[in-house]
Amino acid sequence: MSFVHLHVHTQYSILDGQASIIGLFERAKELGMPALAITDHGNMYGVKEFLKVAKKFPEVKPIIGCEIYVTRHYDHRLKDKDHRGYYHLILLAKNYNGYKNLMKIVSTGHIEGKYYDRPRVTHEIVEQYSKDLVCCSACIAGEIPKAIIAGDMEAAEKAVMWHKRVFGDDFYLEVQQHKTLIPGQSQEVYEHQLVANEGIYELAAKTGTKVVATNDVHFVRKEDGPAHDRLICLTTNANIDDPDRLRYTQEEYLKSEEEMLDMFYKHPEAISNTLEVADKIQSFKVDRDPILPKFDLPEDFMADIDTYLAKYDHIISVGKCDPKGNDRGVEFTYSVAYLCHLTYKGAAMRYGDSLSDEQAERIEFELKTICSMGFPDYFLIVQDFIAAARSEGISVGPGRGSAAGSAVAYCLRITNIDPIKYDLLFERFLNPDRINMPDVDIDFDDDGRYRVFQYIEEKYGKEQISHVITYGTMAAKSAIKDVARVSRVSIDESNRLTKMIPDKPITQMEDTEEPFGENDVLQEGQKLIEKEVEIDDPDNPGQKIKVKKQFKKYKKEVNYKPNLKNCYKLIPELKQELEEGTELNKEVLDYARRLEGCVRQTGVHACAMIIGRSNLTEYIPICVANDKLTGEEVWVSQYDGHYIEEVGMLKMDFLGLRTLSIIKECQANIKKRFGIEFDIEKIPIDDPEAYALYSRGDTTSVFQFESPGMKEWLIKLQPTRFEDLIAMNALYRPGPMDYIPDFVERKQGRQPIVYDLPEMEEILQDTYGITVYQEQVMLLSRKLANFTRGQADTLRKAMGKKIKSMLDDLKGLFLEGGQKNGHPKDTLNKIWADWEKFASYAFNKSHATCYAWVSYQTGWLKAHYPAEFQAANLTKNLSNMDEIKKIMDDCKKNGIKVLNPDINESDSKFTVNQNGEIRFGLGGIKGFGENIVKAILADREENGPFVDIFDFVERMSGVVNRKGFEALLHSGAFDSFGIRRKQFVLPCKNGDLFIDTLLRYGDLYKKDSMDSSISLFGDIEELKPERPEIPEMVGDEDIMEKLKFEKELVGMYLSSHPLDTYAFELENFTTCQISELAGLISECDQKKEKMKVNVAGFITTASESMTKTGRPMSRMTVEDYSGSYEFAFFGKDHEAFMQYEKVNTGIFIEGVIEEKYYIKPEERAKGKTSEYAFKPKNMMLLGNVADTFVKGFAINVSTPMLTPEFREKLVKLLKKNKGNVPLTMYLYDPGKKWNIEFLSHKFKVQVTLPFIDELKELGITFSVVKK
Repeated sequence: MSFVHLHVHTQYSILDGQASIIGLFERAKELGMPALAITDHGNMYGVKEFLKVAKKFPEVKPIIGCEIYVTRHYDHRLKDKDHRGYYHLILLAKNYNGYKNLMKIVSTGHIEGKYYDRPRVTHEIVEQYSKDLVCCSACIAGEIPKAIIAGDMEAAEKAVMWHKRVFGDDFYLEVQQHKTLIPGQSQEVYEHQLVANEGIYELAAKTGTKVVATNDVHFVRKEDGPAHDRLICLTTNANIDDPDRLRYTQEEYLKSEEEMLDMFYKHPEAISNTLEVADKIQSFKVDRDPILPKFDLPEDFMADIDTYLAKYDHIISVGKCDPKGNDRGVEFTYSVAYLCHLTYKGAAMRYGDSLSDEQAERIEFELKTICSMGFPDYFLIVQDFIAAARSEGISVGPGRGSAAGSAVAYCLRITNIDPIKYDLLFERFLNPDRINMPDVDIDFDDDGRYRVFQYIEEKYGKEQISHVITYGTMAAKSAIKDVARVSRVSIDESNRLTKMIPDKPITQMEDTEEPFGENDVLQEGQKLIEKEVEIDDPDNPGQKIKVKKQFKKYKKEVNYKPNLKNCYKLIPELKQELEEGTELNKEVLDYARRLEGCVRQTGVHACAMIIGRSNLTEYIPICVANDKLTGEEVWVSQYDGHYIEEVGMLKMDFLGLRTLSIIKECQANIKKRFGIEFDIEKIPIDDPEAYALYSRGDTTSVFQFESPGMKEWLIKLQPTRFEDLIAMNALYRPGPMDYIPDFVERKQGRQPIVYDLPEMEEILQDTYGITVYQEQVMLLSRKLANFTRGQADTLRKAMGKKIKSMLDDLKGLFLEGGQKNGHPKDTLNKIWADWEKFASYAFNKSHATCYAWVSYQTGWLKAHYPAEFQAANLTKNLSNMDEIKKIMDDCKKNGIKVLNPDINESDSKFTVNQNGEIRFGLGGIKGFGENIVKAILADREENGPFVDIFDFVERMSGVVNRKGFEALLHSGAFDSFGIRRKQFVLPCKNGDLFIDTLLRYGDLYKKDSMDSSISLFGDIEELKPERPEIPEMVGDEDIMEKLKFEKELVGMYLSSHPLDTYAFELENFTTCQISELAGLISECDQKKEKMKVNVAGFITTASESMTKTGRPMSRMTVEDYSGSYEFAFFGKDHEAFMQYEKVNTGIFIEGVIEEKYYIKPEERAKGKTSEYAFKPKNMMLLGNVADTFVKGFAINVSTPMLTPEFREKLVKLLKKNKGNVPLTMYLYDPGKKWNIEFLSHKFKVQVTLPFIDELKELGITFSVVKK
């Protein structure tokens, strides 16, 4: 006898399943079980993974099922507390038709019946789709067990008979028995099971129904029970020691046949009946050929269809039948004809009425390939929604990935890069030697992407469209933190443990042996060894012989994923913690490892969409989720993106590319300022100003070229043509980056350009003889060795994925073909070796070209319309303060002013005024509603600019409330009226603040205007409210208060920055920016090294409090240009530094990054360590830094500067800035090449920012002598 588990929950039973699918199959094989079921709660999320893993275990038959929820009432669409109840029921698919019916039931539950996260269906739905399903009565939450436990045997029998009528002999009663062995734990579940089992056996005998035993599996092995218990704590948000929390019996594991027989020894038939059920299950596949939606052809085309069929018969005939010989039908031929019609029509627009031989051959080849593979409707659908997007003003990217290699896609305007011009290959997209689904990823502007979704849904119908599900799993660090939390481990201790987990792969140097080929050369650190190995005997097939072969042995860098299994093995601190740590910590680490990787939640893929031929529930299980933008329910596949194409569904990725939104916004800014409109796709590709921008590294905000490292290489490269940008886009990434120096040297003529064979020049000349792209390898294999297009792409794939067997076969073909063409074998071997080395790094040229074109568009815009370009970047990055900071710095560097919001000049977004200055948008003011912005702009449009502050309150009273008015005031929007911000909070003659009087006046004015319309006296000037008098300005503006409000309202300082005054101190005496502190601390922690650090900034928050032990402490947040950092001080540090902890104080901090806690020598000897932290050692006011640290100040003057005017200005400047710092002057004569040092006895200076600025204006450089 044997046994089959028919009630099994994997980790896709997200609330309470812990069992990994691979673990279940390994255990089932280990136990000798002939089959295994998957029956997750209400979903089929794990089915595809289950079937994929099952292929590795041919001895274990996979059974596809689900534990569904059946309502206790007549309509699963009723969703209220009176209709919330449900029963459990197990359904198993006997064959493919049963699988389809199971999908229908499960999908219906999600689409129509989901309530409190339970996808419910009625008995009627179960009956409607019952064919070819095996049904089991489920656990004690099932309808029949519930009735028995409630003492209602009549209802239980009635339920049995209903299920027998619907499922016949495929209905089985189910028994379970979970007697917990956990001391002190309730046996309530077990007792209920005994009652239910007794009733089930009675009903089985009475109704002639067979019984199966199950174990409601939720984890794989018995020892996984405690880990599963912690998972339940996480799900229910309870601690492990909570006496009232939900507990499982810890018997819910994959038990052996012997364990099951031991529980049900009185009813061995309940064990053997599981084999009967397994025998009823047929082996079937759920994967299928592509099921593409049909594209509706226009009536005017169909009216002349016979003409088109005849015209394109030479292409249509290639694909009339599929690879199995089945006729694809007449509709297919119509689609091919229409695709050909659109393609050649587009080709005439792209290339002209007369095609070259190369163009004609390429287009025909592609059309025949598309036709033979059966994908004409795919291309028609894509071109349709892209055309619809463009017609709606939605920006569409030029292409993305390998799809840009299609000339057909280019002619259909799916892509905007000519693949023939740039040597982009179609077979990189669709290999004619193997059928694979086309995959066109499309970029849209952020705002338009959702409108494309809507267009497709409206065109094809909601039931044919779905989004794609994603699964969130428990990562290494979160597993430790979560288990620590429910185990009541302190947060500090939990953080200490998680900080031991690296964020990057774990790198190890390991001994490696590789075969030494005839053309190989030993590198430094490698040595040659000889070993005896076993190979196939060429003279005696099927036998082996031993031969001696040479190998190169060396230390190789190996990267391991930072999962807990690897971390526990490779990270010394974690190994030590597992060996010597507390028992609680050991327990946490063990259970975290067992829970790592568990599926914890579902999500929706941001970009992917499925389009089906008909109702998608015919092909895949569906669930629902709320759309983030509209809040409405949308369909979502239950299989994730890895499996969608395998089940025949068409998946497309619609990506939102912010850069396209920036380009679109920039063009709107240009039109508003200059009245100019242009097509960004038609800008000249050889613009000198654009390449000059790249060459000087002025590429902040320029797509793909904005990193500091890239800027340095651009300056060295001095790109002068588009091909240079494509190559840099491909090379600037790990691996190929090593080739950049040679690329630059060859471009600049400092290194000769050489080719292994003269025939290679044509293909490699654009990259100066260096192989940069996968397409180059493909083209060279065709040219040098007569590879077919398909073989060339297979070579690209084999090299990229290092498929050795395939590479060996292709190498033979390459050498054979190359020698036939007269090329030397040694040279061919060298070329092949170079390809193998570079192939894993070689980049897709199609993708590099498309994104280089988008980059060039941004570079061209920045070169010609810098203010409009950066205004667009600011508008599209309002929520990203790090990016805003970079853009603002770039504006400052390029002399572009960014002005405060202005009530008469600002739009809702950032705009550019006629002086070329960027004006902050009203919509960017925090807490300022969109409706108010629209109202202000509408009034301004209708009635003209606001004349003064009184005109504003008269027109906008009742629209802009006090909060809105204060936001406008403190953001600087009223500054142009000539009233200082401080004046609004000064008292008027009546004693009230001007702002209060002004707003009251606005209310009276509005009321009077309304009253005057019905008054007998009408609009009499003398009866109108009198405008209040503006109070005179008293004292100076409080700059810090002013800037504080600006920061609160617009997220940044605009009129100035509190640290501007201290630019000299920041530049000369700090060692890093505040935003870099965290990274430096992490670096020191890893290296276990101290580091001295000086930082400076403004204190933005400060507070004092008491610790839990009653000791005084304080906290303060310090902010500089880059970010902020919070400091906490205790004991003596609190006493020493509290005098400086005042909000809006400029502060300079000297400190050390070192161990956070003191470790006693004896504890350190045992391996105990402390995490690192930044510890302030000294603090002073930022204004005192120069006096404290400047020992001397030197200025550099050259003799040509020495004019009377210069001398007068310099002396005047030195007198104005008298201080205590000694002054030295170095006088340099460029003609005689001498340099004289003069120490001034007459002048000592005070080093301040104004002093530095005036020196720079005079053209004087300087240096600081520090103490």
